[in-house]
Amino acid sequence: MNIQSRDLDRQPSRAEAEAALSLLRRWAGDASAEEIVTLDPQIGSLLPGQSASDYPAMARVYPEDFVVDAAYKATLPDLQNGPTSLIRGAQRQIQHVGISNFRLPIRFHTRDAGDLTLETSVTGTVSLEAEKKGINMSRIMRTFYKHAEETFSFEVIERALDAYKTDLESFDARIQMRFSFPMKVESLRSGLSGYQYYDIALELVETDGVRRKIIHLDYVYSSTCPCSLELSEHARQFRGQLATPHSQRSVARVSVVLEPGQQTAWFEDLIEMARAAVPTETQVMVKREDEQAFAELNAANPIFVEDAARLFAEQLQMDPRIGDYRIVASHQESLHSHDAVSVLTEGPTFAAQSIDPRLFASLFHVG
Repeated sequence: MNIQSRDLDRQPSRAEAEAALSLLRRWAGDASAEEIVTLDPQIGSLLPGQSASDYPAMARVYPEDFVVDAAYKATLPDLQNGPTSLIRGAQRQIQHVGISNFRLPIRFHTRDAGDLTLETSVTGTVSLEAEKKGINMSRIMRTFYKHAEETFSFEVIERALDAYKTDLESFDARIQMRFSFPMKVESLRSGLSGYQYYDIALELVETDGVRRKIIHLDYVYSSTCPCSLELSEHARQFRGQLATPHSQRSVARVSVVLEPGQQTAWFEDLIEMARAAVPTETQVMVKREDEQAFAELNAANPIFVEDAARLFAEQLQMDPRIGDYRIVASHQESLHSHDAVSVLTEGPTFAAQSIDPRLFASLFHVG
């Protein structure tokens, strides 16, 4: 069949187009999906109830035998590590970018009980230079897992931090590990004992080439208001009126920077410092004699929230292993509908003009 070139160049009429469209639809109505895709995927849109698609018919069975090799991996897109041209928004340095709250069991050294394996929540972040699009966040987890089988001291955390700084080509980096640390505590008079659980976080921060090792401890105690105690005693003395001073569950977050070159400050050491400062720690095992003892202990140690901050600071200042520190105390009032709070800092590490709006709310202790 000969086709003249003038026929190829000629503009088809509408009638010819309609006839061709009718013919194409008739063919597509009887053709298989594979035949349609082979000719042109757009033909499928000509059939009733179909929409246009640029994709061929896809396999719908998971390919269990498919093996990824190096050549295939090289073809995979990596948008997060793309060029500067892909950056959206202001081209600025980001101080913290990474992942928070990935959990795994980690072994820790303790002063009194050898090693303990505890469920640990890990936050790992690095800084991101202004000209970089993003980071490969899964590398933080992969790098951390390389070290997770080791017993974690700050030295092991440092090795993990070194590795993911290298992997992510970053100049600053941070690792924080949060866990609940069990410690057996004796009751006041009955001879019973039980496990008290302390929320602790270890933090390793490197900024501008300087590393800081930080421990955070949440210490939960009872605070009896000195003013309320005096007013209650006044009512007893002058009017023979029974009165009860108000006290409440209170929380202090004690954060300390460990001085380089000093001996290890164990978790137990920091807990005992907090207990020496404010001995009215909430109790685990209690019989009637313990409850009476606790009431007497509170009466012997009434404190305002200002007193609490200073008492904790007094203990920290006496320990040469501790440099900068911060105490955030919250007395969650039984008298008022609000809390009484205080913040005391020493040194530049924790100095700040602004306070996180949710800082004090984060001290709420759930029993």
